[in-house]
Amino acid sequence: MRHLPNRTTHRRVVGALTAGLLCAAGLAVPALAAPTTAPAAPTAPALADGLALTPPMGFNNWNSTHCRAEFNESMVKGIADLFVEKGLKDAGYQYVNLDDCWALPARDADGKLVPDPARFPNGIKAVADYVHAKGLKLGIYTSAGTKTCNSAGFPGALGHEYSDARQFADWGVDYVKYDNCNNQGVDAKVRYTTMRDALKATGRPIVYSICEWGQNKPWEWAADVGHLWRTTGDISDNWGSMLSILKENLPLAPYAGPGHWNDPDMLEVGNGGMTDTEYRTHFSMWSIMAAPLLIGSDLRKASQTTFDILDNKEVVAVDQDPLGKQGTVVSSQGGRWAVAKEMKDGSRAVALFNESGTAQHISTTAKAVGLPAADAYTLRDLWQHRSYNTAGTISANVPAHGTVLVRVFADPKWAVNPPAVELGLDSSPLVEAAKAAALTSTVTDLGRTPAQRVSVSLTGPRGWAVEATSRTTAASLPTGRSLRTQWSLTAPAGTPAGSYGLILKASYRSASGDRVDSSLPLTASVVVPPPSGTSGLGDLPWLSATNGYGPVERNTSNGESAAGDGHPLTIGGVVYGKGLGVHAESAVEYYTGKVCRTVTADVGVDDEKGANGTVAFEIWADGTKVASTGVLTNAMPAQPLTADVTGAQVVRLVVTDGSDGIDSDHADWANAQLTC
Repeated sequence: MRHLPNRTTHRRVVGALTAGLLCAAGLAVPALAAPTTAPAAPTAPALADGLALTPPMGFNNWNSTHCRAEFNESMVKGIADLFVEKGLKDAGYQYVNLDDCWALPARDADGKLVPDPARFPNGIKAVADYVHAKGLKLGIYTSAGTKTCNSAGFPGALGHEYSDARQFADWGVDYVKYDNCNNQGVDAKVRYTTMRDALKATGRPIVYSICEWGQNKPWEWAADVGHLWRTTGDISDNWGSMLSILKENLPLAPYAGPGHWNDPDMLEVGNGGMTDTEYRTHFSMWSIMAAPLLIGSDLRKASQTTFDILDNKEVVAVDQDPLGKQGTVVSSQGGRWAVAKEMKDGSRAVALFNESGTAQHISTTAKAVGLPAADAYTLRDLWQHRSYNTAGTISANVPAHGTVLVRVFADPKWAVNPPAVELGLDSSPLVEAAKAAALTSTVTDLGRTPAQRVSVSLTGPRGWAVEATSRTTAASLPTGRSLRTQWSLTAPAGTPAGSYGLILKASYRSASGDRVDSSLPLTASVVVPPPSGTSGLGDLPWLSATNGYGPVERNTSNGESAAGDGHPLTIGGVVYGKGLGVHAESAVEYYTGKVCRTVTADVGVDDEKGANGTVAFEIWADGTKVASTGVLTNAMPAQPLTADVTGAQVVRLVVTDGSDGIDSDHADWANAQLTC
């Protein structure tokens, strides 16, 4: 369900909700933060019913429709039709799931649930029959409380488990999502186990999805209760939400396996709040985490790009691998993640994930991801759908918020593939209009065989001057060698500040003479030199900004998820007129052009979340941390923070969660100033 205005607001509230507490207002309580280190393997046995042996795949309407009138029988049937017409059924999607608002607010005289006749005039069984006729399955929603999470007060199943389960089975339901609102303080294990027994008593095979937001760490006890369990609070259609959920779910890999899955919530792919690059990351990372893949966009309105992401069968195969392993973190530093998933055939799926706002080089090795020693390996790029050979390096220059997803295996026929060649720039290009910027591109052979007759080119927007100032060709690049080319890049006078696309292209021949063309989209940032004197950072343009919830706000607090919904910056009762309002995890970058001297601010937790929130502040000059605080709480007054940034080209303001999980971590860079 998607009801909480700020999904981090109540993360530490215990699970004893009453009808008059949060859920009466339609508020769902998000999950406790997941552990930051890998937990021990579960001891509870998995359900031995043969269901959900791979993560469930399908559709749920909530992310695209919420409780609006457009959620109805026609929509559900239309989704089922599209599953077949667009090939999603063939890709593995099978569940068409109804979320909240499908029933009337009151039961009938016999205590039975009543489908809303306006939304479902022919009842749920008729919809199930239609979906089944397509070779698909139907899912339904209810809550382990007296009412569901919606403020309209639809009936929950607490105290009605056996009767409701019987109705679901009689209707032909194949999947039940069981939420956590209005639970009257009844122990979670008791509530969810009762529904497990009720579903089992029907005799119908029904996949059971536990949706208690991770409050009671279901990964530790639910393997013999449900087939999947939510590990986090609700996802929202923005980068910060998706990123924080990803980080909570990653450490829980030991608890996942056939028939018992960690569920980091439904997909937002195609709903419009993220870029296509970010949606590919979302889909890639959910797949490498062996997460349920439940489409949350209205496919009747979806773009071809959305279908291309959801229907990438090579990526889906990573999620659906029958070994059932969830990917684990191989390395994570500076926003550069390598995550590897063991596959049944002995290969490894590897995600090179860049959480930062600028392109980064990310690298690991075949040995580090658990592959046996070999002369060389085959590397399959699952988004490019191309195979290469590698001597053992798994590496790429990954765009901001992007993910390169590959599958790597020891292969005696590796030599039939051309060598993997990595393209990149030595640094992110920052360009002042009418002033030449010097760049260096690299073309590196990662393969066991040489790349031959190598050439490279760089193109920019129309009107930009791009000139190579060193060689652009190489007769041959042996393993590990690079062609390095210097470029002069000039944006025309008057070019507005902002991001502009560049394309780096390379062409080379394999040992067998086959030509291989490769390209790497890049971003150049046109920047404005910082003004002389002292300026408020809330008034200056930034290079990039990422935020744990909602956007970074200028001269107001973070507020909630919408832009511009902040309040006056307030720390310990003191109100500040200028600064930045952020939410952990957050990073805001400014171009300082090597002409600035100091950054100053009064920092702390904003008063808008009461006693909640623990954060830590950091200031980075280029790649060096130059100032930081310890952990700050809402009970503490603002702390002065000063950093010497002399000679830095880029200054980055970072807020972390204080190493205790994200919990209402609304942080203020009050009176933040830059002196140049």
